[in-house]
Amino acid sequence: MRQKQFFAIILFIIKTISALALEKIPIEKTARDTHTFSLYVENDKFTGTDQHYTNGTKLNWISPDLANYKNDERLPRWSWPYIERLPFINKPGLQRNVSLSFGQNIYTPVDIAEKELITSDRPYAGWLYFGFAFQSKTERRMDTIELDLGIIGSESLGGQTQRFVHKLINVQLPNGWDNQLNTELGLAVIYERKIKQWKYAANNGFGFDIIPHYGAALGNVYTFVNSGTEIRLGWNLPSDFGSSTIRPAGDAHAPYDQNDPRFFKRKTPGFYFFAGADGRWVIHNISLDGNTFRDSHSVVKEDLVADLSIGASLLVKQLKITYAYVHRTKEFKLQKAEQAFGSLTFSFTY
Repeated sequence: MRQKQFFAIILFIIKTISALALEKIPIEKTARDTHTFSLYVENDKFTGTDQHYTNGTKLNWISPDLANYKNDERLPRWSWPYIERLPFINKPGLQRNVSLSFGQNIYTPVDIAEKELITSDRPYAGWLYFGFAFQSKTERRMDTIELDLGIIGSESLGGQTQRFVHKLINVQLPNGWDNQLNTELGLAVIYERKIKQWKYAANNGFGFDIIPHYGAALGNVYTFVNSGTEIRLGWNLPSDFGSSTIRPAGDAHAPYDQNDPRFFKRKTPGFYFFAGADGRWVIHNISLDGNTFRDSHSVVKEDLVADLSIGASLLVKQLKITYAYVHRTKEFKLQKAEQAFGSLTFSFTY
């Protein structure tokens, strides 16, 4: 019954977003002229658990192509000198976009019924953040530089959010949020490059591609180096840069050009299956290492962490729906079992 309530909420979200995407994109509008809005919902309830990385939600918007960041009147004039100094994005001939994100991640120990501090398990932690990114891309390559600003601690509303959702679906309320990490402002700078290394795609037909990625993050919330790849196989592959879980600088659902089912004159659906991997050398993770400037609960983290995912994506008119099953290796030394969670993404282009 509880599982049915959870999935009823997800079904309501699907119906609502699908209703927004019923109208066709005007034929005269090109991919460079469109906005792309995405909603990410990640939860381990999809896999029948309620622990560790238990929930993530993110809203993301990707702008139309900006001809030149540093001279575009849609960006504040004070930002031009800083944009000019950024690597990768000011080369001629690139398509350029701005990306804005707002999200929340929630982390808990396994036993959420326990009120006292569980020293052998990870801390309660919430991360509420705003992300601002620059993207530059060609048909084969995309570079993203992102700045995330947010807060850890009670002001992140992690406890309030989890209690509200658990009341809504009538499951065990979390009792240990008084032991969460202390309030701390968070900052991270992230870079990631995606490359369509191998590609075969036919308009209105079968296609496949392989999209490796690599990047790094630096900040008091997380510092890591990562690398991975995604393999896509299906019908009417989109011209975007694949799928992603809630990963900083990972947003890639915006179409690159007209060779995308969202822009076919005959609105034939597109679909594909994918498998992906992302490996991280984790130098710092505040949700495991604890607060940076104050004493707090912490655990000894694993230095190497990997996410392995399989899933499918469906494109109908301008709507793209993606679901992935994600398996994550152990993140800290005393963790008893590896984790799995579901990742559901709705993107629509307008």
